Amino acid sequence: QVQLVESGGGLVQAGGSLRLSCAASGSTRSINTMGWYRQAPGKQRELVASITSNDRTTYADPVKGRFFISRDNAKNTVSLQMNSLKPEDTAVYYCNYVSSWSNSWGQGTQVTVSS
Repeated sequence: QVQLVESGGGLVQAGGSLRLSCAASGSTRSINTMGWYRQAPGKQRELVASITSNDRTTYADPVKGRFFISRDNAKNTVSLQMNSLKPEDTAVYYCNYVSSWSNSWGQGTQVTVSS
């Protein structure tokens, strides 16, 4: 099992920035993909961004150019720098870890963007 602990959510005004962090522990593997998903009220959970262990990144179209994902393989951490935040970015953000034998989720952290 892999445990994920997230931090960094909160309330911010439109146009502001937030940084989310997630630390993985437990039965981690060197080859994995870590990412961030979000779920707004009444909507399905959706991918925001992901990064593989060899730093290949994927971004959802609505966040391209505003959000940036990075990771530290030595520390098993992933971060999401969110800039130019919009009210439509308001959601619970979940950290995700996928390896050959594990698919784990964090508990979620609330991000609220006021207009």
